[in-house]
Amino acid sequence: MALRHAAPGEKIELKRGDDDIAHFTSVALVKTAHMELIRLVVPKEKPMPEHWVEGEITILCLEGELVVEMQGRETVLGPNEMVYLGGGQPHAIRANQDAVGLMTILLHPGDNTGGPVRTAG
Repeated sequence: MALRHAAPGEKIELKRGDDDIAHFTSVALVKTAHMELIRLVVPKEKPMPEHWVEGEITILCLEGELVVEMQGRETVLGPNEMVYLGGGQPHAIRANQDAVGLMTILLHPGDNTGGPVRTAG
């Protein structure tokens, strides 16, 4: 069964559900030929290891505290703070507190995947 994405003009709920943190329920909300929008749920005890995608990304912290590690430095994001990463830039994401974020990935025209998520190293 294909994952259902939101239609243009459809309201999208970003607040996490009661069991999201326990089940690491990140979900792609929208995917078009040019972008993918993901509600990212990061429990404190389940960091995302270093990886990269081909498209440029933004990460907006909605709840909790996210830490984005890139190029040997850490950027700590609280609610309503965001960071931009260039395409192909290796990064890791963890939470100092259980966190919810909104990630936007710009996809390459005609590619419709943004390129694979790749583990750095």
